[in-house]
Amino acid sequence: MKTGYIALIGRPNVGKSTLLNHLLGYKLSITSRKPQTTRHRILGIKTTDSMQAVFVDTPGIHHGGKRAMNRYMNRTASMSILDVDIIVWVTDIQEWNDNDEVILAKLKDSKTPVILALNKIDKVADKDELLPRVDELAKRFPFKEIIPLSALKSDNLERLESLIYELLPEGIPFYPEDQVTDRTERFLASEIVREKLFRKLGQELPHAITVEIESYEDSEKLVRIQAIIWVERDGQKTIVIGEKGKVLKTIGQRARIDIEQLVGKKVYLGLWVKVKKGWSDNERALQSLGYLDR
Repeated sequence: MKTGYIALIGRPNVGKSTLLNHLLGYKLSITSRKPQTTRHRILGIKTTDSMQAVFVDTPGIHHGGKRAMNRYMNRTASMSILDVDIIVWVTDIQEWNDNDEVILAKLKDSKTPVILALNKIDKVADKDELLPRVDELAKRFPFKEIIPLSALKSDNLERLESLIYELLPEGIPFYPEDQVTDRTERFLASEIVREKLFRKLGQELPHAITVEIESYEDSEKLVRIQAIIWVERDGQKTIVIGEKGKVLKTIGQRARIDIEQLVGKKVYLGLWVKVKKGWSDNERALQSLGYLDR
């Protein structure tokens, strides 16, 4: 039996959460086209007859963000690199930017095996472009291997999984074989609501939004959830609610469907929008809303 922890790292919006979901074969981490959708460290556990791979999904590592939320996400991602058995660095094959250079500097002295996953090859029309790109990046760092892949299309994931198996140490499983994450259904429900907000709203507003589950009551046939959507200004509250409550109703309907699939029973979901000024740049406010170093 082989078992160990694999950190999925990378800058924002390169497809780490999509990769995790496809490796696991089910949706665990929320996804959207908005950068910095992932804010927390989430474990995704895949157990087979010969392996237990514990994937660590992380927020995107980035520079330039000065708010407390940015510092929290960078700190969470950087801590996840420590004490893992393998690092899978996910980047966009079409773009290399300053955030990638930040990650390269962080890994410079690491003794952990690093696999570079060049994601989004499905967007590259001329596949002949891939080899020069791989050769160029191979000169930058002693990667165990550079694997071009498409997380969205599940292209070449077999090679990634095979290499992970080769690199994992022998050992007994850390978790029961039927456990799929370290997070509670309560937490996952809040993430589902936040995903629907990210997908429904504009480019800037989602970063001023977080979701707090105020109550979670699980009975035999029904889960009753009361959730607060926190924003930073009154104008943002108006946008989230929408004209005659239409936006909030749509978000609630979409979230309820996904939460019912998660818990396997009917769900009542009550959503309330409230203002907490400057919450994303206040360390104490972040901690009270569940943004804790774990």
